[in-house]
Amino acid sequence: MTKHEEYEHKTEKLLEPILSANHFELYDIEYVKEGGNWYLRAYIDKENGISVDDCVIVSRALSDLLDKNDFIPDAYILEVSSPGLGRQLKRDKHFEKSIGEEVEIKLYKPINKKKEFIGLLTAFDQDTLTIELEDGSDMVVTRSDIALVRLTFDF
Repeated sequence: MTKHEEYEHKTEKLLEPILSANHFELYDIEYVKEGGNWYLRAYIDKENGISVDDCVIVSRALSDLLDKNDFIPDAYILEVSSPGLGRQLKRDKHFEKSIGEEVEIKLYKPINKKKEFIGLLTAFDQDTLTIELEDGSDMVVTRSDIALVRLTFDF
């Protein structure tokens, strides 16, 4: 387990009772370095969406627990937010909830000179994702070739 994974796992354990008490769910958690700063981000969700007040409740409670447990030696910025409309799909539970939804897939290497595809997510397994393209054909993509999968949204 990497340092990042360890911090994410420990933070997830601290978050579980907070989220449970408020009827929220953990969508994702990440510990990343961006622009010289470390960020600990918790993305939370609930059935009718997350409000700013919901984020404040979780952020304050989590911040107190992180201060008390103090297992991250680096200086970092804590962020608690909704995963948003164009949420990234990373975990199997994200794919399961998104079957039948339109997704955007970005690849590391092009297929037929294209690196981006949009279609309806129709299936997934440990190794692949299947989307139905606009022309009705199915496209199966190897998960290791995928740089990013996220829900699309229209304004």
